[in-house]
Amino acid sequence: MEEIVKKTSVLIEAIPYIHAFRRKIFVIKYGGSILDDPKIRHNVLQDIVFLSYVGIRIIIVHGGGPHISARMKEKGLKSEFVDGIRVTDKETLGIVGEELERLNLKIVEEIKALKGDVTGLKGQENIIFVKKKKSQRDLGFVGTITSVNKEHLETHLKEGKITVVSPMGVTVEKQPHNVNADEVASAIANSMKAEKLVLLTDVPGVMRDIKDMNTLFSTLTLKEVDDLIKSGIIVGGMIPKVSSCVLALQGGGVNKTHIVDARMSHALLLEFFTDQGVGTQIVK
Repeated sequence: MEEIVKKTSVLIEAIPYIHAFRRKIFVIKYGGSILDDPKIRHNVLQDIVFLSYVGIRIIIVHGGGPHISARMKEKGLKSEFVDGIRVTDKETLGIVGEELERLNLKIVEEIKALKGDVTGLKGQENIIFVKKKKSQRDLGFVGTITSVNKEHLETHLKEGKITVVSPMGVTVEKQPHNVNADEVASAIANSMKAEKLVLLTDVPGVMRDIKDMNTLFSTLTLKEVDDLIKSGIIVGGMIPKVSSCVLALQGGGVNKTHIVDARMSHALLLEFFTDQGVGTQIVK
């Protein structure tokens, strides 16, 4: 009986959050190794379907880097990166497009299996508009986002559909380009004036000591993030994640950003519907 009462108290705790977030837009970026694990993916998508059921409008931007690299290796091609960006020649672009389409379809089918209403969109189909990214060396078909077709996205959200977007874009000449998924998620969140931008990852969040869970920062301001980067506490792969959050907040369209560990069972529900949360939120 105690366990049943405890479950009830959790639901009661969630009520004000459900009320506050109904009809709001959450943009969730989901990629890397955590996208490849069936158990983690099932838990994440189950949470997302629940969020949709309580009236939250969800846009998922998925990555696909490990899948693309594995496919290139199969074909005897070498993956090359410059500052974390994949150099994308014509052959690589074809592989990127195929793998992202396959992943998009997989996510859509698994959400349907969980009884969620969902639609899958390719970023290069008049959703994400780009121009060629400038760099010290030619990156090939890599794009910088110029605009987002928010009306097209809004149409699907108003129909109550979880909207799954591939991180590719198209130029004015209709040439598809590869785009960093974090950039796509941040740009969409800003354009749609999202309540939240959420980056799913495979670490608990931002920590002062990555070996000590007790040093997890539950909330950080933009100033604190800047200080932690300068002091060398935020390093490596966490830098682009927090940078995406900072850009989203500075763009003025996003209310709050979160870095959440997808490996934790029902991490999204715990982060949004409990007083304490489980990851790191970055706020203005």
